[in-house]
Amino acid sequence: MIAEELGIKDLLPAYLDPNLKPSDLLTGVSFASGASGYDPLTPKIASVISLSDQVEMFKEYIGKVKEIVGEERTKFILSNSLIIVVAGSDDIANTYFLARVRQLQYDIPAYTDLMANSATDFVKELYELGARRIGVLSAPPIGCVPSQRTLAGGILRECPEGHNEAAKLFNSKLSKNLNSLNQNSPNSRIIYIDGLKLQTKVAVAQEN
Repeated sequence: MIAEELGIKDLLPAYLDPNLKPSDLLTGVSFASGASGYDPLTPKIASVISLSDQVEMFKEYIGKVKEIVGEERTKFILSNSLIIVVAGSDDIANTYFLARVRQLQYDIPAYTDLMANSATDFVKELYELGARRIGVLSAPPIGCVPSQRTLAGGILRECPEGHNEAAKLFNSKLSKNLNSLNQNSPNSRIIYIDGLKLQTKVAVAQEN
């Protein structure tokens, strides 16, 4: 959707797409893996690609781009690319509240510390690899999605407030961490994106 809005391409292809063309690498690919998370345990539970593995794929991607356009052009592409990071929902909904494996080790404040610190370290890695424009999306009020209302909302399928409070606490810590990281990372534009405000803006734009 973002690539289409920016007029780059209709769809952002997956980096692991076997039909990927060299030209696709130069205009953007996706390293995302649904149900992954900032907690390293989350992708193991869901059997998906971890953030650390996605970083390794990003390094591989950089090597391929260098082979196509050379080192200087690659640096230009990396520093002017927009990188969007989306994670956190499955950490809270599945790893902490559903599987409950982390509840034996962490209370909510400590677990959201783990998430926020992991997210910050991930963004630092991207910056060190040459990325300069990085947006990190907030965790949504995960307790109000249908699956969580069914699993944890009781007979009335209410929004479980514990899930939403965890998301709010994580978002607060993430926002502060990213602001600090942006201030201490030269030539960077590292931002926290409030997903709820973004959805509202999109809805208003569609109505107009």
